[in-house]
Amino acid sequence: MGVGVVWFKRDLRVADHAPLRQACDDGPVVCLYVVEPGLWAQADHDPAHLDFVAGCLADLDDALRARGNRLLIRTGRVRDVLADLRARGLLDRLYSHEETGTAWTFARDKAVARWCAAQGVPWTERPASGVQRPHPERDGWARRWDRRLHRPPVPAPAHVAAPTWPAGLVFEPIPSPRTVGLAPSRRTEAQPGGRVAGLALVDSFLAARGVDYRRGMSSPVRAWTEGSRLSPYLAWGALSAREVVHATRARADAVRDAVACGDAVDAGWLASLEAFEARLRWRDHFTQKLEDDPSIEHSNLSPAVDGLRVETTDRWTERKHAAFAAWRDGRTGYPMVDACMRCLDRTGWINFRMRAMLVSFATYDLWLHWRPVALELARRFVDFDPGIHYPQVQMQAGTTGINALRIYDPVKQQVDHDPDGVFVRHWVPELARVPLHLLHRPHRMDPSTQVTAGCRVGEHYPSPIVDHALAAAVAARRLDAVRATAEARDQARAIHHRHGSRRGPRRR
Repeated sequence: MGVGVVWFKRDLRVADHAPLRQACDDGPVVCLYVVEPGLWAQADHDPAHLDFVAGCLADLDDALRARGNRLLIRTGRVRDVLADLRARGLLDRLYSHEETGTAWTFARDKAVARWCAAQGVPWTERPASGVQRPHPERDGWARRWDRRLHRPPVPAPAHVAAPTWPAGLVFEPIPSPRTVGLAPSRRTEAQPGGRVAGLALVDSFLAARGVDYRRGMSSPVRAWTEGSRLSPYLAWGALSAREVVHATRARADAVRDAVACGDAVDAGWLASLEAFEARLRWRDHFTQKLEDDPSIEHSNLSPAVDGLRVETTDRWTERKHAAFAAWRDGRTGYPMVDACMRCLDRTGWINFRMRAMLVSFATYDLWLHWRPVALELARRFVDFDPGIHYPQVQMQAGTTGINALRIYDPVKQQVDHDPDGVFVRHWVPELARVPLHLLHRPHRMDPSTQVTAGCRVGEHYPSPIVDHALAAAVAARRLDAVRATAEARDQARAIHHRHGSRRGPRRR
């Protein structure tokens, strides 16, 4: 019968885990998580990610212990870990989910595949979500996604049979940043990792918090409670997308039943639940882009824009370095931009509209290449998911060739989405006493107002480092000129054929 190894990666749960279920049907199971120093040394990874993963691993270990097994944690290269298990008689079959990750994890998986082939170890990979492999035609993608996510979640096994553990086998503890030589995380207010916390958020969102999701998700104030806040649990696999889709649909059915019975139900529920499910499909739509074209992580999707922005930081001018540092540190002179960057530095989360604004400001107003911007934000986002992150950053930077240019005015975003100044005053405390009518443009305070507010412009808070209207207009002209060429239009048609959106599944 032999021993199967389930290799957990970004799927840190026992529910809706097809590889685990299959391995349990085939015999005794080693449940393996490998802490890979090479992965955590990558420029888009951060100690906060590992802190969150540690919480997920603790819950996973608890779930396995309740089923008669436990989590085996190893630190090192995956091939070396598998070879050691093979030598100890603990590996006859390998199971895992498919992963759409970075170039590093892709190369790692190819190396594991070569090792398995050489050792005669069958490796079974199962789809983790609605992302489709091998590369599908985009026509019909949404219907196939809907069919896959419509299937019931795979039940968690009641028992996970353990092998006979060899004498002297060491079970490593849950990892911390120190395990891989990292400093402690700066995200001191980040969400806790783990499936238990994720399930509690699902319950509270679908029971109460999500009623005004459709409107509240755009505000950096309201999104903290009216948004689902599930993104890190989905990104690291404490929850599966299918579980959340089914819970959302069940809630929508319950709302419809209540309406049919004449019960008092808030009219906003159905629109918000529909918008939320659309976002879940949208996650896989973007991940499919990276699955189909891994070069999106490093290269412009549209080659026509190559060379417009200087990519490598060692070729940046001193002015570019200063602009990047001001954006990174929340010292741009645009309060909404600065508040968002400072918020990310502590919490590791901000709502989607503000993420788009941050990329827009860096790549249009400051004319920085999206790649260093993407790496900085990846480190800050506790919910960093390569399949969503890199295609999204490119879309916001205007380098896909097929999406409309989205240039966000940070002043307008502040007026529209933080009209009372609650968010800005919290995260940029030097502006706490600035009058509300000047809070979006503090550099316009006269000297006496600066004294009253205790904020001298240029000393306590900087003047804007760039004129948004002028910089945005110049950026748009540069990109529009390239996109108007015949070469760019030809590329856009090919890109749309491969990656473009198609009509989604029919509304229920």
